[in-house]
Amino acid sequence: MSTLHDCRDPEGRDAGLREAVDALERGELVVLPTDTVYGVGADAFDADAVAALLAAKGRDRTMPPPVLVHDVRSVDALVERSGSAASSSVDDLAEAFWPGGLTLVCWARGSLRWDLGDTGGTVAVRVPDDDLARELLARSGPLAVSSANLTGRPPGQTAAAAREQLGEAVTCYLEGGPREGGEPSTVLDLTGPRPQVLRQGVVALEDLRRVVPDVRAVRPPSPSPVEAAGDEGGAPPAGATPGEGVRADDVRADDRADDRADNRAGDRADDLADDRVDDRADARADDRADDRADDRGEDEPGEGGPAPGTR
Repeated sequence: MSTLHDCRDPEGRDAGLREAVDALERGELVVLPTDTVYGVGADAFDADAVAALLAAKGRDRTMPPPVLVHDVRSVDALVERSGSAASSSVDDLAEAFWPGGLTLVCWARGSLRWDLGDTGGTVAVRVPDDDLARELLARSGPLAVSSANLTGRPPGQTAAAAREQLGEAVTCYLEGGPREGGEPSTVLDLTGPRPQVLRQGVVALEDLRRVVPDVRAVRPPSPSPVEAAGDEGGAPPAGATPGEGVRADDVRADDRADDRADNRAGDRADDLADDRVDDRADARADDRADDRADDRGEDEPGEGGPAPGTR
């Protein structure tokens, strides 16, 4: 039998957090408020619990959930900082935008024993700007969290509304008051040579560029069912099918294509420059040859000049 705790009351908050932690340790699901929408969470290191989360929403492994953490120090245990050039930006971005609406897609540590689904070796991480969520995360550790709704339906704006959709699939519901479901988090891919916006959300591109100037803007994504950030409270990127995200693999492939195009353009420019240098060198050589011929012509009159022996 699922229970709902009103965490706006101090006693209900304490009781709700205790029950939520116990449920998570047993591999069960919990609904919690975040700064965007209500989320349904599972222990990120319990593969069966993550599978139960996806099943409760009506999803499969191709839509892996992101991971919410208590603070930036928790990220070090999850992501591979040396995995790409862009990953060096984690600390600066975290200091500027966490807690808050920025999800970072990073290479996951290869030593981690977890199974979030078909992630391609990456993990999407965020620190939510919600006191109740962070207090739970501080007690439970990292949680795999997706919006608290059945796939295709809008997220509930309260824990009670989420309960109407998810019912007994969730053990513990933490009520923290209404969440309006505004803009979702911005999703930023740090797995390549340059940071790339996968989904534009609450954090604007110009704000990101104040911290990391070489951030690439969002691109129309390739069709893909992978959930990029988990909070489905806003529209997907331009060109995406509703409810779909963008895979970092697609963006990295586009980056490699751009690099190849840049290299080809550079090669053509080099060839043109070399041709111009050769042409100038040939022209100078021709001019020098003409000058020497003229000089000889002045010293040794030929056809059209005075006949030998005449004055």
